[in-house]
Formats: sequence, structure tokens, C-alpha cells
Amino acid sequence: MIGLAAIRPGEKVLEIGTGKGALTRELVGLTRELEAYEVDKESYEALSSELAGTSLVLHNDDAFRSSPEFDVLLSSLPYSESSAFVEWLSRRRYDRAVVLLQRDFATKITAPPSSPAYRAVSVISQASAKVEIVFGVSRSSFDPPPRVNSCLVTMKWRRTLSGEQNAMIKRIFSQKRRTVRAALKSLGLTAPPSASISSQHEYLQCRVNSLRPESVIAMVEVLSRAERARDAQR
Repeated sequence: MIGLAAIRPGEKVLEIGTGKGALTRELVGLTRELEAYEVDKESYEALSSELAGTSLVLHNDDAFRSSPEFDVLLSSLPYSESSAFVEWLSRRRYDRAVVLLQRDFATKITAPPSSPAYRAVSVISQASAKVEIVFGVSRSSFDPPPRVNSCLVTMKWRRTLSGEQNAMIKRIFSQKRRTVRAALKSLGLTAPPSASISSQHEYLQCRVNSLRPESVIAMVEVLSRAERARDAQR
């Protein structure tokens, strides 16, 4: 993880989920600007005591309820928090992240359009970052060993999404097997034109889960503007 992060002098580094501090201890020696979050009070207190006097700024808090500034992020957070993490990260401006994820989830966030694993979180992750699965991590690397397979994933910032955009993406993908026309009608939305697809008719007949992330983002931006305009007129 540290090798993939390639931390440079002066960069702000954030770790989410320090646990017992295996990664934190290594990071302390690599940067003078290290901030970390750990929700477990016992782990937080033990690590705070051990690394007192170092550059580490450690919080006994949930990072997803905070807005820290950082250039590089490293995390091996609980796998149950993976979706929340992707949405939280999509709303941030950073340079790169190295995260340990459950393999099945990593497959979802890198899935191509029309594949069985392609869904809202796929669009959110790929629209906001360049996502790459680097390699798998054996269950025996953990103590205790988990029941699932894992892998290391790198994410390089592409754009920042708003909470409103994320909500709209999830709303549209709740109808992912329908055509764009049928999905938008079901949601009470008016279909916007799309320059990325040659024909408006062909575009409306596409299934939602066949749209590339860039096409989804373009549609979301138009729909969001239209909804704001309607709200302003009420």
C-alpha cells in the first residue's frame, strides 16, 4: 500500500481506520502531515499513547462525517463501509487513494456498462476517479482470516461529484434494467438530449445499465438543472 501511494514530500496523508496501527506506524516515518481516523475507542487510545509526540493527528471519530483535506488516502476500512466510502470519496478533491477492498466490491466499482456487476456505485466510482484493481490479497494475510477474498485498489481523482449528483445516479439506476425512456417516465423525469449518442431515439431506447459513466453524468447534470429550475418556479 505504501509503495502504491508513493508519498511525496509536503503531501497531506489521510488514513481511515487505523485499527491497531500496523500501517499508521509506517506512515508516521514517511510524512510530517498525517491525519487519521479510528472509531474504536480502545484502538484509538492505545495508538494515541504509543505515537504521542509524532506528527500524527488522530481522531476518535467517523471520517465520513468529516471533511478532512488530503492529497493521498490509504485505508483498509471495514468492508461493510465500502459503498459509503466510495460516495464520500467522490465528493472530495484529492490526488490518489490506495484502499483494501473485498474482491466482489472491487469488481462492482470497476465493472463495464451492460455487465451484471454494473450499477450506481460503478458509475459513481468511475465518473469520479480512475479506478484500477492492482492485485489480490490472500486471506492468510489477515488476522483473523476473513471469509472473503480481498484486493488492493488504486483510485486517482477525475472529478468531484455532489451529493445531489450521487443521489440522482442512484435514483436512475434503481431502474437500471429499463430503457432510459421508461426509467425516466417511471421516475417522473423528462429525458434530456445526449450529444454522446448519435440519435435521440436510440438514446431513449438504450437500457440504463448500458450507458457509460460519462453519459450518465451528462444526463444527471441536465436532469438536476431541470429539477432546480422547477423548484425555483414553485
